[in-house]
Amino acid sequence: MANWLAKTEPDEFSLDDLEARGKAGEPWNGIRNYQARNHLRAMVPGDRVLIYHSACAEPAVVGEAEVISEPRPDPDALDPASRYYDPKSSADNPRWTVITVAFRQRWPKPVPLKLIKQTPELAEMALLRQSRLSVSPVTDEQWLVLEQLSVQ
Repeated sequence: MANWLAKTEPDEFSLDDLEARGKAGEPWNGIRNYQARNHLRAMVPGDRVLIYHSACAEPAVVGEAEVISEPRPDPDALDPASRYYDPKSSADNPRWTVITVAFRQRWPKPVPLKLIKQTPELAEMALLRQSRLSVSPVTDEQWLVLEQLSVQ
């Protein structure tokens, strides 16, 4: 089992929205960065995902989800009506990947970016070192530190 962090803008799709989807979950689509796509391709059902609200008043880790599908080609990349359409992607050679995630739990308290930056044990997190990356790996140790910060 691996751990990941996935960013989402809460005014577009929040942890509340994910929770409302229930056990069916939600496709994590629209990723258009090759490194983030490669992380999606590495995911397997059962992997844990931290949900991070970005582009908001207080960016923070707010809860967690679980990967519930195998990676597959992102169908939005082939749909000219989609804002995620990519004319260079094809059914024979898909460029983009999607997985489905389901809500697991809301954390007791959000862990704000400001606190993450102040925590020495998290200094090597991809969230801080590659801040524009929308999907990134999280070590078991980093996950545990974040979890502990959520209950303090």
